[in-house]
Amino acid sequence: MSSETPRNLGVIVDSQLTLSAQVAAVCRSGYYQLRQLRPLVRSMSSDAVKTLVQAFISCRLDYCNSIFYGITNDLMSRCGIIGPPPSNVSPRRICTGTDPPDHITPVLQELHWLPVRRRVDFTMATLVYLSLSGMAPPYLAADCQLVSDKDRRQLRSANSRTCVVRRTCSSYGDRCFAAANPRLWNSLPAYLKQTDI
Repeated sequence: MSSETPRNLGVIVDSQLTLSAQVAAVCRSGYYQLRQLRPLVRSMSSDAVKTLVQAFISCRLDYCNSIFYGITNDLMSRCGIIGPPPSNVSPRRICTGTDPPDHITPVLQELHWLPVRRRVDFTMATLVYLSLSGMAPPYLAADCQLVSDKDRRQLRSANSRTCVVRRTCSSYGDRCFAAANPRLWNSLPAYLKQTDI
C-alpha cells in the first residue's frame, strides 16, 4: 500500500518535497511538549526550565534540521512558532516567566537562542567542517572538496578553504548536500573557515 507521506528515520517526506507534513509534525510535537511543561514551571528554577525547554523542544527542531534548508519562508516561520526567536513567544515566556504584554527584546538577549533558519545553517556548516577535517562519514566527505584539492593549478583561493560547489539545474538540486552545504560554507567569513578544532 503506497502512502502520500512516507516516513523515513522519523522524517515525513511528501510527494512534492515541500516538507509541510514534517513541519506540521515538528510543531505538533513541540506544542505537546510545551503543554506538558507548563504545569511544572512554577515548581522549578529558571535554569531547570530553560534546560527542559532546550531538551524537549530544541531537540525536535535540531533532529534532521538540514532538510529544512531551502523551504519556504512560510514553513520556516511555522517551525519558528515553537522554537527559538524570532518565533511565537510561548517557549520564551515559559523560560522567563514574562507576561504577554511585556517587551520581548530583553528576553531574547537573555536566552541566547538561535533562530530556526540560523540553526539549520549552523548544522550544515558543521557538517562541511567535519567533512573537510576528515571526521565525517565518507559519503558526506566525498561531496565536500576544496578547490585547492580538486584543481591542479595554484589559484588565489587555494588558501581560503573554498569548497567546490556542484552545478545543479533545479531548485531541488540547489538543496542537495553537494550544492547547498559548500555554497553555505563559501559564504562564511574567512576567519571561520580557517579555524581548527
